[in-house]
Amino acid sequence: MQVDDIEKYLPHRKPMLLLDSASLEDGVARGKLHIKGDEWFLQGHFPGAPVVPGVILCEILAQTTAFLLADGVPKNKTPYLVGLDSVRLKRSVTPGETFESECKVERVKEPFYFTNCAGYVNGKLCVKARLFFALMDKDDGKSKE
Repeated sequence: MQVDDIEKYLPHRKPMLLLDSASLEDGVARGKLHIKGDEWFLQGHFPGAPVVPGVILCEILAQTTAFLLADGVPKNKTPYLVGLDSVRLKRSVTPGETFESECKVERVKEPFYFTNCAGYVNGKLCVKARLFFALMDKDDGKSKE
């Protein structure tokens, strides 16, 4: 599934949509983002030696998980990231590389979903984390004016 199709499942849009492609198979979501080098999050991180910030790697994992959860989420709900645990950054991701994410649900206690995620470049682990989501009504968090 490419960006146009992903946008049917996720509320994110460019420049914050951080998936070039995504797929779902046997309860595991996989995403890909090719790092070109001109991304907004590389500006100043770091001059002469750009590295994708760890928080961006976590956001890519979160978007991959949101894609996974969107498959079974009612249309009036949005999966919100509510926590991160056991985040480990193992390897830098740099321009010219394709970051591949993989996420699966560990357990559910409505409205909370607990997931295990990992990100790789060429099969080498870059980041792993447990992410927690809550399914919220689409209008939660918006002003009631």
